[in-house]
Order: sequence, then structure tokens, then C-alpha cells
Amino acid sequence: MDKREVGDASEGPGEAVEEASDEAAERGGRTHSTRRSFLKRVGKGVLLVSAGAVGGQAVGPLLRPTEPGRVEFPTAGPVRIDDVTVVDPLDGTLAAGMSILVRGGQVESVVPTETVRAERGVRVVAGAGRFAVPGFNDMHTHALQADRPALALATMLAEGVTGMRQMEGSAEMLRHRAEQRLSLTPRAPGLLAMPGELLLPFNALSAEEARSEVARQWDQGADFIKMIMTEREAFFAAVHAAHEHGLRIAGHLPPSVKIDEAARAGFDCVEHLGTSTNVWISCSRDADALWEEKAAGLSEPSWVAGLPYAGDIYMAAMKGALTGNASNTASEEDLRLLARAFDSFDQDRARDLAAVFVENGTWQCPTLVRLRSKYLADDTVYRDDPWLKTMTVEAREEYLSTVDEFAALPASTRETFRRYYEHAVETVGIWHQAGVPILAGADGAGRGVGSSIQLEFRELAKAGLSPLEVLRSATTAPARYLDRTGQMGRIAAGMDADLVLLDADPLASVENLASISLVVRAGHPFTADELANHIDELADQDIDRSALNIPAMSLDGCCSR
Repeated sequence: MDKREVGDASEGPGEAVEEASDEAAERGGRTHSTRRSFLKRVGKGVLLVSAGAVGGQAVGPLLRPTEPGRVEFPTAGPVRIDDVTVVDPLDGTLAAGMSILVRGGQVESVVPTETVRAERGVRVVAGAGRFAVPGFNDMHTHALQADRPALALATMLAEGVTGMRQMEGSAEMLRHRAEQRLSLTPRAPGLLAMPGELLLPFNALSAEEARSEVARQWDQGADFIKMIMTEREAFFAAVHAAHEHGLRIAGHLPPSVKIDEAARAGFDCVEHLGTSTNVWISCSRDADALWEEKAAGLSEPSWVAGLPYAGDIYMAAMKGALTGNASNTASEEDLRLLARAFDSFDQDRARDLAAVFVENGTWQCPTLVRLRSKYLADDTVYRDDPWLKTMTVEAREEYLSTVDEFAALPASTRETFRRYYEHAVETVGIWHQAGVPILAGADGAGRGVGSSIQLEFRELAKAGLSPLEVLRSATTAPARYLDRTGQMGRIAAGMDADLVLLDADPLASVENLASISLVVRAGHPFTADELANHIDELADQDIDRSALNIPAMSLDGCCSR
């Protein structure tokens, strides 16, 4: 796209353990073979490491990263952006010819440009008729766990993301946030919310353990609880405990919990439509029969979950399953159930689920772009994405090997996966039309291959959301979900100074949300070119995991004094 430059007003326009034992949970005589096989490998690893780590001394140092230094976040000087059309996602109105004055990281005023007076010490940006929208919020990211966090965060900012809900945390990360040791500079989105440890059988095997873990995370300063996988009783105990502590709970659904049950229990936000087969069985005309056949229990025995460092090793082994494509995560049983559920998919049952979500205030963060990369991994876009060039040779080869594995799957398997993605898009559209609140999230760590918030916007549009509704999913909707409508989601006096200047009308086309000329983060303005150059610099560096702190770059060249 041919962009106009953002520049000096005086010069015109410028520029996301089973075995140990052979047992697996069964229902109707069926065994979840893939999960058992996976947990078997993990379980052996846990046993080996635990046997060699006397008192944890041999493993502990390997699992503890270097302590990062403190990060200073400078206060931005006053900036005024003249002659812009301010877009209000709340009601879809456009106010042309406006000036936005930001000072101390907040919007001080939004007034007609013709009424402003020159003020010494205020930098002035010539908006040249562009469209100003609130900064986007990625409500499902794992950027702080990226191999190169500074690069991940910089790419998010360049796509207009000024706020993020980090979906994986730890006691250490919560402490680092409190001590200002996270890599959160003006060149990174603001951290809106972060959980503690993921809820798994290793820290929440029983209802009592789930309640204790929630209380521990509340004490550590977690903003919400992230559910991954627990037994049924522990799941509902965790939901209740989270709400008792004034915390939201969001994430995946365990195999034994139906999506409507989760909503009625008060589960706040379902990610990825709940994962696995659950939602599709619930949307099937044959739901009762399919639930009877589905293996719903967990397969790791409790004594394995209690071994030293079992959770760390489990998550390390599980990383590929959670972040890769579907080539090695679906069992034959899953595929069979999915195919039958898709054959009997019923839009009315999907609408019934939507009614339950609306009644119980259950949010959805579908991460359709993530589901696409998981279930359509043989699409050429995942081989041709320019972002592949920023990866190390080893990482790129590893990634492409998983794409090859997916492409080598039987045609019938890939067809089932294709239907998974298509029904996901269709179902999100049904739920949206019924009034289910939707949050935009990419489930990545920065730009990623075929994965970014801009691509998620296009997926949501494909599901039937209008450009305004897509914009809301990343602005006013996150503000509502986080109870921050007085701070974010709109450009108005008193709001946080996080905003984006677009070259084209975002209400005319969802594609225009990508026509970014300027990003303002906490009052610090950066042109698209500045952000792109910074990304190029970071991509060329071999950044060590411990080198998390990136100093704020000069604003000179972005705006005038």
C-alpha cells in the first residue's frame, strides 16, 4: 500500500505423566490412545529427571533463567496530532478535522483542529486527514514466552497492538512484573492481564488442590486464572475459587466438561472454542451418543503428577502439541468423533449454546487464525510467509518439518481438519449474530508464520463480523471484559494515550485496519517506518533469552517540536 507520511506539521505530511502406568481413562470401552502415548513419553522423562535430581539440585538451575534487570518506562512528552478523523468504536461515529492532545501518557483533549493554539514544548504530528482509532488489544498472546521477546513485542506494536492479555504466567513472571523486570518498554504493548501457573493435574489434581492453587496465585498477584486441563471436580472448584477471590478464569476445557456446563458454572472466557472435540459434540444432533463414546478422563496417575518438576517437563513436552499444527495431536478416536460430529452438525444447537453464553456472560476468544494454522497447515501460505526469513535456520527447518508431516497425513484426515476450521468460522459467526461477546486474539508470540492480529481481523470478518464489529473486538470489547471502559477502548479525554493512525477508513473495510502510519503507545509516537526498521534490527540480532530489556528509541523524526 502506498502510504502517506506522518511528519512535521510545519513541513506538510512526512511519514500467543502416562506411563508410569499403562492405564488411560475410558468411556464406553474406548481408550484415548494418543494422549496415553504422549503422556507415556512425558512420564518416562519425569521419572528419569526425578531420579537424577536429588532434591531438585541437578535440575533446578537449568529451569531458572537469569534474573533480568529492571526496565524503566519513560514518561512521554506532550504530543498533538492534528487534522484526523477520530473513530469511536462504541457507536461507530466519525469526527473529522480533530486534534488529539496527549500528555503524560493520557489523552488530554480531543477538539476541532481549527480551535487549537500553538503551545511551546508540544510536538505536533500532521495527521493529514487520516483516521485515528484506539490501539488494538491482542487478548490471547504468549509473547512474553517467545524465544526473542523484544522482537515479538515489537512486531505486535507494529501491527497496532498497544495492549495484550498474556495467557501464560508463573510466580516468577508475576514477581518480575511487580519489580518492573519484564521487557515492557514504549516499544511494546502494555500488559493488561497475566495469570500465574497454568492449571494442570500437577498443581490442581483435586478440588482441594485447585482451590489452594487459585488462592496461591491470587496472593502472588495473578490477574486471572488460566485453565488448561484438570479433572472435572477440580475444574468446577477452580471456577468457584477464582470468583471467590475476585478473579476471572479463562482457557481450555478439560475432556470431561461440556462447554455449556462451563458457561453455567461461570467460566468467564473460552479460548479456541474450547479445544478438541467437546464443542463439536455439543453442536451435533447425535450429541448424547457421541458423549457416551468420548473418553473424558485424564490419563496421568496422581503419583506421577506429584513427582519433582513433573509439571515443568510435561509443559516442555506439551509445547509442540499446544503450538504446532494438528499432525500429531489428534487420535484415531478424535478423528472418528469429529467426522461424525461434523456430519451431524446442527446450527440450531450452536444457537442454543450461544443463548447459554449470553445468559451467563460467557466470552469467547476464538483465535481463528490459530485454528487455521493448526488445521489447514498444508496451505501454501505456511511455506511462503515472509516471516520465515526472520527465524533461525534450525527453527525454520523444524517448523517446515511439521508442515511436511501435516501434508503427509491421509487425505481423509486432512479433510476432517479442513471441516474443523470451516465449522469454527461458521460457529463463531452464529455465536456473534446471537450476541455472544467476542475478543480478538492471535494466540501467538508476535507476528508468527501465518499468525497475527491483522490476520485474525480478517478471519473474524470471514465469520461475518462487520469492520466496525472487528474493531470493537480489539478495542471496546477488551475494555468491557477487563472492566476498564474508563481507561481504554476509545479516544477521549482521560483515556490512555494508546492509539493508531490509519491511512484508510477502518469502517469501510477490515483490510484498512492494517493501513498503519503511526502508533502511539502511552503517549510515545512511532511511525510505521520506525517500527519496521526496529523490527529489522531485532530480527538481525541473535538475542539471548536473558537480554530482555530494549531501551526506548528516540522520537526524533516522528514528529516536530
